[in-house]
Order: sequence, then C-alpha cells, then structure tokens
Amino acid sequence: MILRILFPILLILTATGAGYLAGHVALGLGYGFLAGLLAVVAELFFRRYPLWALLGGAGGFLVGMVCAYAIAMPMGNFALVADLRLDIIPFIVLGYTGFAIGFHRGRAFTFSRVLDAVRQRPASGSVKIFDTSAIIDGRIADVCETGFVEGPFVIPQFVLRELQHIADSSDQKKRTRGRRGLDILRKIQKMSGVDIRILDEDFPRIREVDEKLVALARAHNGKVVTTDYNLNKVCEVQGVPVLNVNELANALRPVVLPGESMKVTIMKEGKEQNQGVAYLDDGTMVVVEQASRLIGKRLDISVTSVLQTTAGRMIFGKLRDDASSGED
Repeated sequence: MILRILFPILLILTATGAGYLAGHVALGLGYGFLAGLLAVVAELFFRRYPLWALLGGAGGFLVGMVCAYAIAMPMGNFALVADLRLDIIPFIVLGYTGFAIGFHRGRAFTFSRVLDAVRQRPASGSVKIFDTSAIIDGRIADVCETGFVEGPFVIPQFVLRELQHIADSSDQKKRTRGRRGLDILRKIQKMSGVDIRILDEDFPRIREVDEKLVALARAHNGKVVTTDYNLNKVCEVQGVPVLNVNELANALRPVVLPGESMKVTIMKEGKEQNQGVAYLDDGTMVVVEQASRLIGKRLDISVTSVLQTTAGRMIFGKLRDDASSGED
C-alpha cells in the first residue's frame, strides 16, 4: 500500500520537474498525474492474473512489435492525411494481437518444457492433497504424525471452504462432522515436523470440488488423499495418483490364515441360519458357524477362510472342537 502511494507521487514530482525545465509546469504535472493513475490501475488489474499469463502477454507483445516493424518499414512513405501515417496501424493491431494470444496461451508457450521436465522427475516428495473426506475421517492425522507418509501436505482453499460450509450446516450431523474436520486440521497444523500448507490456487471454471482436486493434482504432479470411493475411481480413470486411507487401513490389519485360532465375543446373529457375528478390535467382521445361540459369550474359534472385499476384510470361522460353552 505504501509503494502504491509513493510511486505515483514520485512520477508526479518527476514529470513536474521535467515540465518546469521545459517551461510547461502544468503539462508536466498533468502527465505525471495521468501516468501515476494508469500505473496504479494497471497494478490492481494485473495482480489478479498468474505470472505465466503476464509473462506470456509481454512476450507476445514484443513479438507483435517486431512483426509490426517489419511490415511498417515499406509503409513509411505513405500517409492517410498530413498528420496520420499508415505505418502506425501494424503496431497497434499486431501489438494487441500478440499480447492477447500470449496472455491467454502463455502457460503453453512459456512453461510447457519446464513443466514437462519437472513432471519427469522422481515422484519422491510430491505433494499430498487432502480432500474433505480424508480430513473429517481423522485417521490421516495419525498417519502424518507417525511420519510414514512424507509431505508436503496441501489443503486447497476450496476444500477449506467446503469444510467450513459443512461446519455451518443446519443439519446437526453435518455440523458435527464439519467441526470434527476443522479440529483434525488444527491438530495436524500443530504437529512438529509436519509440512502442511494452505494453497490459494483455484479453478473458477470448474464447479465440482472433486474435479478441482483432480485438476490441482495434475498441475502440481501431486497425489490426492481421500476416503471417498467415487473420487478414488475418478482419479484412477484420469490417471491421477490417489492415496486411499481405507485401503491403507485394510493393508495394515493383522494377517489371519485359515487354521489359526482366536478368541472372539459373539455380538449378534448373522444373516444365515445359526451364524453368529463378532468383531475384532480393528472392526473386522468375524462370522462364526453354529454360534447364534451363544450371543454374549467369548469363544475359541478356528479360522476357516478369509474374504477380502472393497469394504474390508471378513473372517469366517467355526467353533473349536475343544471349546467350552463360553465365558460370560
């Protein structure tokens, strides 16, 4: 803000001094004021656009000027009227055209090779972009704290806005989930050694948050961290690396082999006749044959098979021949 005020004042003083030396103080003052005003307006206008667009526009303008000079040279001896020459027209037309093309296509023209070189580097240290579901789930906080997954971890502003919108919802369940997500985010930010960043980059032309996450991951050669099954599939279809917290949890569950023994407590009846259902500490469902009458009992069972599904792991077992009637 200070520079925005001092720079126009400096322009006015300089132009006024030049006008004084030339004997036209008022004219110099007017030119200085106009130049300062245009500088501030240009700064406020162009600051909204990324650097690659401005560099592309400047490069396109220079190319347009060079082409205009080549065209204007043979036109130097022609004039429409006494004070208006034809050779100025190519500079106006090609200068504007070059700036417009460079401004809108600057990313492709200016940084395409650099981006390709960056994307061909090893993926180690690539950014991990959190979506709303991963933050609300909360398990990612424990993963970050253990250090098994390296950062930097990125929270886009549009994900943070969605999280705040959920926290302000009129629905009690949504409001609770949103506030839990904000608490988890604050917990991660306070962890020492965890590199977490809030990213302002947005994609105004894309409305859906999931599509914005995919676009952001592509732009930064990053990976999406989620528990959302649908987003997981969208990332896979579009070739974007994805880290699914549910898949990580399933992979870290203890390996159980057929024939092994374990102790479980029957919690309820199963879907099939005479089946009882128990749960391990990590939430894995255990289906026990001939155990529907033993609800509330702690039993020794023998594992018969293990079924891996998209929802997790299911264990099937039967009562051991030497098992007693069970413990209360």
